[in-house]
Amino acid sequence: MSLTVGVDVGGTKVAAGVVDEDGVVLVRRRRSSAAQQTGATEQVIAELVSELAEAHPVVAVGVGAPGLVDETRSVVRFAPNLAWHDLPLGAQLGELTGLPVVVENDANAAAWAEYRFGAARGREEVVVVTVGTGIGGGLVLGGTLRRGRFGLAGEIGHLVLESGGRLCACGRRGCWEQYASGNALLREARTRAAEDRAGAQLLLSLGDGTPEGVSGKHISLAAEGGDPVALAAFSEIGQWLGRGMAELAAVLDPGCFVIGGGVSEAGELLLGPARDAHRTYLVGAGIRPFPEIVAAELGNEAGLVGAADLARV
Repeated sequence: MSLTVGVDVGGTKVAAGVVDEDGVVLVRRRRSSAAQQTGATEQVIAELVSELAEAHPVVAVGVGAPGLVDETRSVVRFAPNLAWHDLPLGAQLGELTGLPVVVENDANAAAWAEYRFGAARGREEVVVVTVGTGIGGGLVLGGTLRRGRFGLAGEIGHLVLESGGRLCACGRRGCWEQYASGNALLREARTRAAEDRAGAQLLLSLGDGTPEGVSGKHISLAAEGGDPVALAAFSEIGQWLGRGMAELAAVLDPGCFVIGGGVSEAGELLLGPARDAHRTYLVGAGIRPFPEIVAAELGNEAGLVGAADLARV
């Protein structure tokens, strides 16, 4: 059984692990990195891979990078949180480690992991939506990870749902992630708490008593405790999530949406409203089958596991 190393690159940390052909992580390592220091993150990745390769007979490396990766699965075109621009990461790491290296967008890697080993096992037409600070995604269609002609497919968070809407970090207005992400949930809850302090009593008590002191974790805890403002915030975000999935379904017609990312840990608080909205906005609702909408299963390890498995493909 061949072993590969999977690497999940974040803005301030790098996680790596040895993964077998069944998607099982045999050993894990994690190290901090100085994202804005030139060459620092690449050096940390190489050190972790070399350390793991010394102890295990690994044959290749897969790297999940938080940015745009080209069609060769080697060059990171742009990774804003790491100051990477047209970085030949695959070639650099190959020279440093002596191993074949495949680089993939981190959301694509997570999508592949859920398809191979997680919530989308056995389903050939899958869209994975990662709901975190923003929205990312991956498309597995016909059992193949679809990357597009230039390797840049799956940037679904920048689907425009509201013409002239909220300004997005990408420079456009009305992008999906401005309405259905972790940042959107926080904005919604804080705004509602400021307007209805009585209704947000539990939510505000979990922080410092002010709307500005509310965190994402507070919103989940308050919603689980029945706080009406927290519940309304989740309902609003879920509605936007379902609406965006309806737009994707009109084009891709997947059999399954898998919802991952940190916000998805709220479970049915998010997925319930999302399913309701999806049924409302889906083109042909009532005369066509509805896709499944399920929670991801692999959590924080999805990117690492998917990157490792893609190094075999």
